[in-house]
Amino acid sequence: MMFADRTPRPLPDTEPLIGTAEAAEALVDEVIGALGELEAVIREETRLVRSGLLFAAAEMEAEKTRTSGAYMRLRARVKANSVALGRLCAPRVEDLRRHHQDFTTLLRENLAVLAIAREVSEDLVRTVSEAVGKRTAPRTYGRDAASAVPALSGARGIAVDRRL
Repeated sequence: MMFADRTPRPLPDTEPLIGTAEAAEALVDEVIGALGELEAVIREETRLVRSGLLFAAAEMEAEKTRTSGAYMRLRARVKANSVALGRLCAPRVEDLRRHHQDFTTLLRENLAVLAIAREVSEDLVRTVSEAVGKRTAPRTYGRDAASAVPALSGARGIAVDRRL
């Protein structure tokens, strides 16, 4: 038989479901704390990008990854315990929803700032590329003894780092 030689895989480690109001409130507090840390990182990144300090903003990537990962793990725990949280600490769940709405607004602002910075950077690189391309274009005369108009192609060899 085809499935007889398969060994069963162990289930991933999961935390037990919440059963007390204290545990429910502790989880909500932990999520709000993690969300606060992530908000601080996002605010700082937004400030740096607005100030034009793109390299400093890029250096925050590790911290942003760490805090967002912690938040996402806690969010998965909240999802697994959503029924218990609603029963055991409904007012704190409403607090968490408000924090999450504020975070969503902050994240939209951050994404808009990053999009604008990216657009400006791409426009700048495109302009430089076209200027360099014009200088390197051959200067010849056409059949009617007029200067040939070079095609508007950018310079070759310009690389763009799109990590931001």
